[in-house]
Amino acid sequence: MSLTLFELSHSPYCIPIRRILDAHGIRFETVAVPSWDRRELARITSGTYYQVPVLNHDGTIVHETAADPLAVAHYLDRTFVAGCLFPDHCAGLQDIIVNQIENSLEGIGFRLSDPGYSDSIQDLGERTMVIRHKERKFGAGCVELWRTTAAEIASDFESALAPYETRLAHSRYLFSEHPVYADYALLGVLGNAQYGDHYTLDSQFVHLKRWESAMLRFSAGSQDD
Repeated sequence: MSLTLFELSHSPYCIPIRRILDAHGIRFETVAVPSWDRRELARITSGTYYQVPVLNHDGTIVHETAADPLAVAHYLDRTFVAGCLFPDHCAGLQDIIVNQIENSLEGIGFRLSDPGYSDSIQDLGERTMVIRHKERKFGAGCVELWRTTAAEIASDFESALAPYETRLAHSRYLFSEHPVYADYALLGVLGNAQYGDHYTLDSQFVHLKRWESAMLRFSAGSQDD
């Protein structure tokens, strides 16, 4: 079997897929996609897609679609992990939570890491292309604005995280004793926000930090996760 994940290592949408594969002991390779050059993604998807993550499973190309924004996770659920990511007892409610995580929460969190990520790109032309891509969507000077307002963004992010802290005070994972896709999605947003160590989740989030540690070491084949 050949399984390749095309990814950006800090992407809040790639982190969950990579962690699922690792947690379930699924062998795979990764291809790092430059954020300023998506031509390889366009090539393997015949020009229909240029974002990440993308899976190539023995020649089957899987990526999100308008009809299924979670197509990659759903594919892993069907093909490799026997339905444990989207169990019936979470149906409907998990959709609501994942939508909140991957839209509202992610929409705040990425602003905490983007300035540092941009700074880490050594080539001026490549760095400029990344910043201009952001500015086309969020307005001129947005990256510098996020840099100077980082404290306010962090406060907004942690306010949005507060319900998850409350929930995890009463549950090992978001829904039960085992992680479902919503857990991996939340891990992706937290991993993205903290990428590069420019922001670290405040110590007041005792239960989220405990959960984060458990998620990073979780192994589906272990009784002690």
